[in-house]
Amino acid sequence: MVRVKPGERAQTLILRRAFSLPSDPLKHDPMKRFWEAALAVPRLEGGYGVVLDGRPLRLPGGNILTTVSHPLAEAIAEEWHKAGGAKGGEMHQDDVPLTRLLGAAQERIAPDPKPMVEGLARYGETDLLCYRAEDQRLAVRQAEAWQPMLEWAALALDAPLSITQGLMPVAQAPASLAALEAAVARHDAAGLAALGVAVPALGSLVLGLALSLGRLDADEAHRLAILDELYQEEFWGSDDEAQARRADRLKEVRLAARFMALTGG
Repeated sequence: MVRVKPGERAQTLILRRAFSLPSDPLKHDPMKRFWEAALAVPRLEGGYGVVLDGRPLRLPGGNILTTVSHPLAEAIAEEWHKAGGAKGGEMHQDDVPLTRLLGAAQERIAPDPKPMVEGLARYGETDLLCYRAEDQRLAVRQAEAWQPMLEWAALALDAPLSITQGLMPVAQAPASLAALEAAVARHDAAGLAALGVAVPALGSLVLGLALSLGRLDADEAHRLAILDELYQEEFWGSDDEAQARRADRLKEVRLAARFMALTGG
């Protein structure tokens, strides 16, 4: 059983509105591959882009895709090289996840980062790690696994957070929430795009920041996020639907971590 904390649905909707690219032609329908080769190239204006048979790859808003990270450009070229298999093949949005992340950063976030920063910061108000179970056996596991991360947030981010039992909301100190927002705001548009994927998947701003700042890797962050679910499965068992949802969330966290690594943050 997955517990939904107060305000979590609203936070997720805020992030989706800030992160989504409604004009993205890959979002709903597949498209035919029209190119033979995809290559990462330096741009005269600086940075790197990707060309498809010599033509610059453009984002849904019409801007040429660009990044200061050569490794990211190479990785994006590789995903377009594989998408659809060959010219005339059918490709889908899931074939180019790095492109969609960079596109969100470049077209949706960079012009006005504030909505993304504020949407992410709101997760600090009801962070997963602050809500402990009334079942004492689970509460002990949560304390052992989660308390070190809260201590890290207090020391590294200057953001001590209060904990509570059950789902009743606990008010966090304004200074701690401000410190978490400041930590989010220090990310550039690419970093915010990655956090915009990782934080909702993890249900925790603290875990998302720990992933971004190198305190946790993707698999460990995900393991901490699903602690409750794993405990419940010990008694009630699992099902295919729950495992599929979990696999999707792990895929998102790994994507965010890879994007962070490729962009150097």
